[in-house]
Amino acid sequence: MTLTRREFVQSSLATSLALGAPRILRSAENKTYRTALIGTGWWGMNILGEAMRSQRSKVVAMCDVDTNQLDLATAKVEELTGDQPKKFHDYRELLHETRPEIVIVATPDHWHPLITIAAVQSGAHVYVEKPVGHTIREGRAMVKAARETDRVVQVGTHRRVSPHNVSGMKFLKEGNAGEIGAVRAFVHYPGGPGSPTPDSEPPTGLDWDMWCGPAPLSPFNSKLHPKGFRQFLDYANGTLGDWGIHWMDQILWWTEEKYPRRVFSTGGRHIKEDNTTAPDTQYASFEFDSFTAAWEHRQYGANNAESTNIGCYFYGTKGTFHMGWRDGWTFYPNNIKSQKVIHEDPELHEPDQQNIRELWADFLSAIENHRRPACDIEIGHRSTNMSLLGMLSLKLGRSIEWDGERELVVGDDEANRHLQREYRGPWEYPDFA
Repeated sequence: MTLTRREFVQSSLATSLALGAPRILRSAENKTYRTALIGTGWWGMNILGEAMRSQRSKVVAMCDVDTNQLDLATAKVEELTGDQPKKFHDYRELLHETRPEIVIVATPDHWHPLITIAAVQSGAHVYVEKPVGHTIREGRAMVKAARETDRVVQVGTHRRVSPHNVSGMKFLKEGNAGEIGAVRAFVHYPGGPGSPTPDSEPPTGLDWDMWCGPAPLSPFNSKLHPKGFRQFLDYANGTLGDWGIHWMDQILWWTEEKYPRRVFSTGGRHIKEDNTTAPDTQYASFEFDSFTAAWEHRQYGANNAESTNIGCYFYGTKGTFHMGWRDGWTFYPNNIKSQKVIHEDPELHEPDQQNIRELWADFLSAIENHRRPACDIEIGHRSTNMSLLGMLSLKLGRSIEWDGERELVVGDDEANRHLQREYRGPWEYPDFA
């Protein structure tokens, strides 16, 4: 039996407009926002594509430390909209010279905090990609800055507004799966050991020192840029910090609890032989007051033994609920002889099967109605924290007890030192207190 989304939520927005479509014409009925994109790679252009499709953005500026990437991106904007955004190498100059009303931050993870904070302090509202930062106290500093400046900061956890995720959460919260005692979140991707890629000189047009920014300055490696940074721990937090935040966010969306109270993680690099540094295998347990959540990932041995390789299983007294991505959601009742499996397909947009469009619409609505957005920075901070706590336990090799109100590890000075890190000069760690 198929359960359509109409039984849970209202119909979605109109179908997507492909990037290669004719020039986008702006509507004269609604306010148009002076919009800037910082980080012009693959995903940043996906976000900006939806901003342009909304017909509510005039792209006034674009910034990237890689001129090759920046030139291609600005040419695409000019082709689609006729806008002629000014190009920048340094985000600080962009903010000072163009004073955008909206800033999209789509850089690698280690740059999210400083740019977001500078943007809200300049007066802009911000759409920042997940995870919000590389360390826990960076996220708290971002929340602090957003509240002090009274700016809307939307985090790119777009599954919060995906139609099947919305209806699936309604299904769970109405008790249709019964009382939930355990959740298992997972990503099982194929792969193999790989091989090392030698370091090299940065390509012409890339300012590698600025790319590294406040993080350690490593030799350039083509596995790091573009896109590969997620598996290098100086700049991101591996699969749990990348994919995992989406599913940690689903768990926190479902529960009334704001954070786990105990975390333990184990794993390592058992298969990989390349020069990435993140674990290829990881398991983490998050103990809440009323349930236990588990995370698992591997970057080899795609899971053909189950019906899916990504998502969350919610285990309840009435059955098992799977919240997925491309496969929507499915409820498997305990008594399959007398009850039918319930399923809902996803409604996703191209490119890359996402729901940025709905999240962008919510972002604009939040700005105009002076409210918190669906993926407010505080929400994104908590979801990022779950991933970072799992990574912290793995690095320490022991469990940690988390005081989520004070955002401290209880009785563990060594662990608390890892809640922030030294920035490379001249960059200064943001004020979080």
